[in-house]
Amino acid sequence: MTMRTTMQALPGSKIREVANAGLGRADVLAFWFGESDDVTPLPIRQAAADSLLRGETFYSHNLGLPELRQAIARYASGLHGGRGPLGMDRIAVTSSGVTALMLAMQWLLSPGDELVAVVPVWPNLTAQPQILGAQVKRVALRPQAGAWHLDLDELLAAVTPRTRVLLVNAPNNPTGWTLTAAEQATLLAHCRRTGTWIVADEVYERLYYAGAQGQVAPSFLDQAEPGDRLVVAQSFSKSFLMTGWRLGWLVLPSPDTPAGAGAMDTMGKLLEFNTSCTPVFVQQGGLAALAMADGLVPQVALHMAACRNRLLGGLERLPGVTVARPPGGMYAFFRLEGQGDSLALAKRLVADHGLGLAPGAAFGDEGEGWLRWCFASRDPARLDEGLLRLGRALAL
Repeated sequence: MTMRTTMQALPGSKIREVANAGLGRADVLAFWFGESDDVTPLPIRQAAADSLLRGETFYSHNLGLPELRQAIARYASGLHGGRGPLGMDRIAVTSSGVTALMLAMQWLLSPGDELVAVVPVWPNLTAQPQILGAQVKRVALRPQAGAWHLDLDELLAAVTPRTRVLLVNAPNNPTGWTLTAAEQATLLAHCRRTGTWIVADEVYERLYYAGAQGQVAPSFLDQAEPGDRLVVAQSFSKSFLMTGWRLGWLVLPSPDTPAGAGAMDTMGKLLEFNTSCTPVFVQQGGLAALAMADGLVPQVALHMAACRNRLLGGLERLPGVTVARPPGGMYAFFRLEGQGDSLALAKRLVADHGLGLAPGAAFGDEGEGWLRWCFASRDPARLDEGLLRLGRALAL
């Protein structure tokens, strides 16, 4: 199969397919995309506007503004500095979290390489290695007793010396499943033995509800040594209400270790060939976001938790609805009794009831029969109205 044929075979976004069916309808309540409907806070917008007014419209360093890389290093160290602070020499600024993940894949994967992915998962993450000609082996989460679970032994058996990359998104989109610290330690030890790289998508780490208020989800950075074969992708999109800004970052191994030697130079080249650099005014917005992180992010997480509880309580009261409570993320993943084709169901809910949800099939065959509802709503009353519409649909 040629690469061009591979491109032609890539499926389109089923989420976009549903959304396109509802575009132009003012009566549709849209919960299909993974973003809050709350606007980015004014100080962040103002910092970007001021940057533009200063004329900061030129190229910057491939790896990002040094002051932003330093600020990200301080922020990440504050969350995960138990094994020592992270230096800015391990941070690369990217134009979005998804770009960060694609850069990691380009850095690590060659055609024919094997990648093991924990699924269901946001489809972009498994499409990226396919675009590069890698082979994707899927290990499925399974719903049990109202929660999604990973068979750790199954995953360990799937990751062998042939496995170039283990891809894990936790907290997970769409299920909200989250790895425990013990599971992360086990996976790190196993991947050290097999020589496998771990690519960890941890963009939802601040939206975590299983621990105490304000607690951060377990991170591979809490467990890893500076020289482990670990790449962590992050984003400003979710916790900082900055989805449209397209700003993210990567944490790479320490340059003083074999795994990290030359990594940042190579990443700089990849950034040059992909986007050259992230716009300066966007990076200035990121600096402002980090400056207010201590006040903003816990407030966002607290609001998300309230929305989560409100939506889950409503879904659990509806007849024929099965929902697994998510310990992290910003989604309720649920299914309706007697419904199989999630894409057709999502389209019917839009057409007949003005309710916009994402079909579970968008996240792979493992999600078929389920629906994803993004509960990141500025006005929780929108969730109540959505529940009423779903209830009416179930009553027919």
